[in-house]
Amino acid sequence: QVQLVESGGGLQQAGGSLRLSCAASTRTFSNLALGWFRQVPEKEREFVATISWINGTTYYADSVKGRFTISRDNAKNTVYLQMNDLKPEDTDDYYCAASPIVVVSAAGLKFWGQGTLVAVSS
Repeated sequence: QVQLVESGGGLQQAGGSLRLSCAASTRTFSNLALGWFRQVPEKEREFVATISWINGTTYYADSVKGRFTISRDNAKNTVYLQMNDLKPEDTDDYYCAASPIVVVSAAGLKFWGQGTLVAVSS
């Protein structure tokens, strides 16, 4: 079982930065791929970024490439999402997810955090 708790969301102006954190309660953190997804009500959960457990390989959605950076600290069981140059369209609830393999789709993922709200004003 994996429990995930996100933090770091909030209100930011366009062009600003935020860093999200996701702390995991599990003994197998270093063997898990971690990802960030985002969602607005009545829409599907959208892939943002993911990082593998094998060699730290990262993947990003085109909409955030060059602005967001995902990283992990296995010693702290924590994954981060550094968000720079924020835009109003980045406004969403952001969710952390864990999986044995790298995935870029929310379908079928079992382990989710409760979400943290990011709001970007223009």
